[in-house]
Parts: sequence; structure tokens; C-alpha cells
Amino acid sequence: MSITQVDQHRRALTLGVVLLALGLVLVVVGIGIGSTGFESVVAAWRDPVALQIVREIRLPRTLGAWLAGALLGLAGAVAQGLFRNPLADPYLLGSASGASLGVAVALVVFGASPASTHWVVRLGLTGAAFVGAVLAVLLTLLLARGVQQTLRLLLAGVIVGVVLGAAKDLITIASADLLQAIQAFMLGSTGLIGWSACGVMAVLAVVCLVCAWALAPVLDGLALGEATARSLGLPLGAMRMALVAVLSMATGAAVAQTGLIAFVGLAAPHLVRSAVKTTHARLIVLSSLMGGLLLLAADLLARWLVAPQELPVGVLTGVLGGSYLLWLMHRRSSRGGLS
Repeated sequence: MSITQVDQHRRALTLGVVLLALGLVLVVVGIGIGSTGFESVVAAWRDPVALQIVREIRLPRTLGAWLAGALLGLAGAVAQGLFRNPLADPYLLGSASGASLGVAVALVVFGASPASTHWVVRLGLTGAAFVGAVLAVLLTLLLARGVQQTLRLLLAGVIVGVVLGAAKDLITIASADLLQAIQAFMLGSTGLIGWSACGVMAVLAVVCLVCAWALAPVLDGLALGEATARSLGLPLGAMRMALVAVLSMATGAAVAQTGLIAFVGLAAPHLVRSAVKTTHARLIVLSSLMGGLLLLAADLLARWLVAPQELPVGVLTGVLGGSYLLWLMHRRSSRGGLS
């Protein structure tokens, strides 16, 4: 191992430790943020009600925000490596529009009264969003005729996203009572995350991380060019399909629990690459940690800025992420073009 590789390994390890430490700090802070502040944490030792607030509401919500961000960060790193485009987003294959359509269909089927909406959110909305996201990706693969041509896959994802988004809008217009429930999903929120949701996301995060780590050499090969990757003997067709499956699973799991959260999956790999140059295996892990940190920080800000009211966390990530992207484009354009 060369001196440069040793230095890169050390920097990647240092960044990982820092991201983990910051994540733990924000988890502690998140437990104390709420309508009653840190008083609930202190009172939890002697007050059963305060203990229930901390254990059943604040803690799962905080951990759930970190897990959802980690899934989006992982998906962003995979998407940017798969499409060889630093501006690739986890939602490019139509999963976001598919999830939104799944939510709209579920609300039509189960009704839109406050009671039935609450039941759907708790029991059926997650499944509907996940199924919608997976079906959208399958439709994208069908239109693209597989994963052999990256450009065709990308264009198919854009088309599927537009069509399914329009279908969701038609359902919403036909059933005006759904507007508020759909809007809540589109704006993104971690308010409904419980321990069961945390368990689902934790299991899927581990599965996706292990699979992405195993497939990372394919992304390293693609970064050198498709011809080079083929000359290395990599079975690109099968491995691309596996990467798309990982991308879809990670994105669908996060979207199903939190709604549409913008820019986390796009920004997390960028921030990691700006700090350290490393292989895709380490990039995927670090992007997961960075994504968890970003969404958790945004969720804490959403809870704190206008307390006791809350901002939709998806709106906050959109504003902050969009500002970061504009700054990034300006900086790179001043250097002679966006790479």
C-alpha cells in the first residue's frame, strides 16, 4: 500500500469517526428537543409520562431520522456511481413519484377522514409507498429494457417519474379531501416514525450496506469507463441490476417512512468527496453516515426553529440543499465548468 493510499485510508477513518461522534451528539440533543424541552429527559427518571414521551416519541423519531438519512446517503452514493454523474439523485428511477402515487391510491381506497387517514399512515401508508416505489423502478427497467444502457435507464426514470407524478395529481384533483394528506407526504416528515419503522429501516440499511459494499468494485470499474470495466471481466449487466435493486430498496425504505426528503441523497456523497478521496466502498459507508447526520440535523432544526410548531423537514432540506447545490455549481463553474 502506497503512502497516498495510507493517507487516504487514515483520512477516511477519521471522517467516519467524526461523523459517528457528531451523530451521537445530535441523538442526545434530539431526545431533549420537544414542547417540554430537556425537562422531560430529567423528569423521565421519576415521571412515567415523561419517560413515555422520551422513549416512545422522541427517541424513535430521532433514531429514525438518522436511519432514513443514512439510507438516502447510501442510495445517493450508489446512484452517482452507477450513472457516473455527480448530480445523480436517488429518486432518478421514478421511486419518489411511485411512492407518492402509492400513497394517493391507499388514501383513496381507505378513505380520507381523520380517523382512517391515521390508520392508513400507521399501518398501510408505509407499505403503499414502498410498493409504489418498487413498481416504479420495475416499470423504469421495463421501459429501459434492462440496465445495459445507462442513458436509456436515466431517461426512462425521468419519464416514469413525470407520468406517475401526473397520475398522482389526477387522483388528488379528483379527491380534494386527499390534498392535505398528500401534501404532508410530499413535504416530508419524521413525526410518525416509531420503533417498528426504526426496526424496518435498520434491517434494510444493513442489508443494503452489505450488498453495496460487495458491489463497490463495479462502481470503481465504471468510474474508469465502461470499456475499462468490461476489460476487467466484470459482469456489468447482472451487477448493474443488483445495484439498481440496492438503490431501489434503500430509497423505497426511506421514502416509505418519511415521505419525500430532498437533497440529502444528493448532498451527502458530495460532502464526503470534498473531504476525502477514496474508493466507492468507503464512500458508500461515509455517505451513509453523512446522510444520517444531515437529515438528523435538519430534523432538529425543523423542530426547534419555530417551536412549539414544526417545519416540514423536507422543506428545510430542500432550502438548505438547494442553496448548497447553487453554491457548488457557482464554485465549479468559476473553475472552468461543472465536472
